[in-house]
Amino acid sequence: MKYLIYAVAVITFLSGSLIVAGAQDKTAKETPAAEVTAPATAQKEAPTAAITITPETDETVPVAVPESAPASAPIAGTDASEYVVGVDDILDINILKPEILPNIVTVSPNGAINFPYIGNVTVKGMTLTQVQNEIQKRLSDGYMKFPVVSVSLRESRSKKFFVYGEVMKPGTYLLDDNTSALKAISMAGGFTKFGSSSRVKVLREKKDGSGYETHKINVGAIMGGNPKTDTKIEPGDIVVVSEGLF
Repeated sequence: MKYLIYAVAVITFLSGSLIVAGAQDKTAKETPAAEVTAPATAQKEAPTAAITITPETDETVPVAVPESAPASAPIAGTDASEYVVGVDDILDINILKPEILPNIVTVSPNGAINFPYIGNVTVKGMTLTQVQNEIQKRLSDGYMKFPVVSVSLRESRSKKFFVYGEVMKPGTYLLDDNTSALKAISMAGGFTKFGSSSRVKVLREKKDGSGYETHKINVGAIMGGNPKTDTKIEPGDIVVVSEGLF
């Protein structure tokens, strides 16, 4: 009996030890799971914090740019501002500020144009830049505050030359860039059957207005391959083709 009681006590002791050990083992197994979960939660939250902060850091702050003072609008074309206005020229003159007002005007025989608000403006003999400045100046004199005007040449009709004599279509022609004596005769339809290619001359008014300079042109030699004898036509030139000697 004594030994039986002792055996029961030992078994009870061992059972308790196993239960405690199992509980400790279960606790030990559950603890890492908690430790793993915590970092995972932290990793998921980290990008959220970054997303929240980034827009605040990269936010673009608008910067106000002050409006520049009114200035003259540029003239269209590289050399157009030096073009000298003449009778019959057609100009584009547009008010850009303070209100937009487009205008197409033709220079009248007296050398003037009629423009809104300011009336007649004499422009013959002025460059496009000078026309622009004159109109802006007159508009600002009680009509508009800080007017901005652009002036450009729509069509040149004042630069003319004349072809007379033995050509198919004598008359007045508009001068193009690099118009030569040969080209002028071609524009006039060429020679008649009586016209002589060796008897062509260009009359050019002298600067002092006292008469004409005479430039003899041998169109036959030009057509034969000697372009050096050709002459560039200038505004107001008169090309005369004489009858050949038979």
